[in-house]
Amino acid sequence: MNAYLKLDHIDKHFDRGDQRAEVLKDINLTIGKGEFVSIIGHSGCGKSTLLNLIAGLTAVSAGAVLLENREVNAPGPERAVVFQNHSLLPWLSVYENVNLAVSKVFSGRKTRAERHDWVMRNLDLVQMAHARDKRPAEISGGMKQRVGIARALAMEPKILLLDEPFGALDALTRAHLQDAVMEIHARLGNTMIMITHDVDEAVLLSDRIVMMTNGPAAHIGEVLEVPIPRPRHRIELASDRIYLKSREAVLKFLYERHRFVEAAE
Repeated sequence: MNAYLKLDHIDKHFDRGDQRAEVLKDINLTIGKGEFVSIIGHSGCGKSTLLNLIAGLTAVSAGAVLLENREVNAPGPERAVVFQNHSLLPWLSVYENVNLAVSKVFSGRKTRAERHDWVMRNLDLVQMAHARDKRPAEISGGMKQRVGIARALAMEPKILLLDEPFGALDALTRAHLQDAVMEIHARLGNTMIMITHDVDEAVLLSDRIVMMTNGPAAHIGEVLEVPIPRPRHRIELASDRIYLKSREAVLKFLYERHRFVEAAE
C-alpha cells in the first residue's frame, strides 16, 4: 500500500509534575489515499488522542505523523475534524457557519461568488441547502452534524477525521448519517479516519478496522480488513457472511481485552 498517511513509531505521554501518564506506545500504521479506516477500543485506550495527533492538535512525544511524506506538527486545513459535539457557532446561520471556513481557506483563491457556490455545493452534498438561513438552535442534532460535515468538507481536506460523530444521536438519525457518509465517501473518494465505539458502525463503513489495546501505553492490537464490496446496504449486510465474520472478530477482540482488565483488577 502507498503510504498516503503514515504513523511512524508514535509514542504519546502527558507529564504532570513528576508523574508521567503513558497514553500511546509505538503506534505504527499506514493508510492509503481514499481509505476509510475506523479506530475502535475500550474507553481510555487513547483513540481520541491518536486522532488529535493526526489533526496536529496535540504534539507527539516520539515518532512522527507523515502526510504525503511531510511531517504533521500543527493543525491545518488539509486535515479537517468533525467532533461528536457539532461545534457550530450559535449566532451564525447554517450558511454562515460553513462560509466562515470557506472564507478562511479560500479567501485568496476564490472570488466571493465562487465561495458562495462552494458553500452551497457542500450544503447540497449533506442535504442541508434548504436550511441555509436557520441557526443551530432551530435544527435537530442530526442536521447540526450534517452542517459540521459540510463545513469540514468545504475546506477540501486531504483527510477527514471523525471523532465519534454520531455518538450523541438516536439510532435512526445515526443510521441516516452513516448512509450519508458512505455516499460522500463514494462520491468524493476522501480519506476518512473515524473513532467509534460501535462495532456495527465500524464494519459497515470501514475498509479496515484498527483495534486498540487497553491503556496505559496502548498500542495497535490488530488491524482487520473488511473486504465487503461497495456500495454497501445495511439491510443486505444483516445476513452477509463477511459482515458477520468481521463483526465477530471485532467483538472477540474487545471482549478478550475486557476480560484482561477484569483479571487485573
